[in-house]
Amino acid sequence: MHYRIRMRNLREDRDLTQKEVGMVINKSQQGYSHIEDGRAELKIDDLIKLCEFYNVTSDYFIGISDNPQKN
Repeated sequence: MHYRIRMRNLREDRDLTQKEVGMVINKSQQGYSHIEDGRAELKIDDLIKLCEFYNVTSDYFIGISDNPQKN
């Protein structure tokens, strides 16, 4: 699974808006939307913040693993 799909799924599963999650990584709604839509790349610092926010592993977030739990 591509990380952009998982990124959107995590947000939607928690009934969050792009604006709300954008605030977590210091982006506007539009900036966050560009990442989800593939018009901008997700920076590693933002990946870390999102993994902490969602309490999932980076392997899960980027699609390497289907296990979201941290050990």
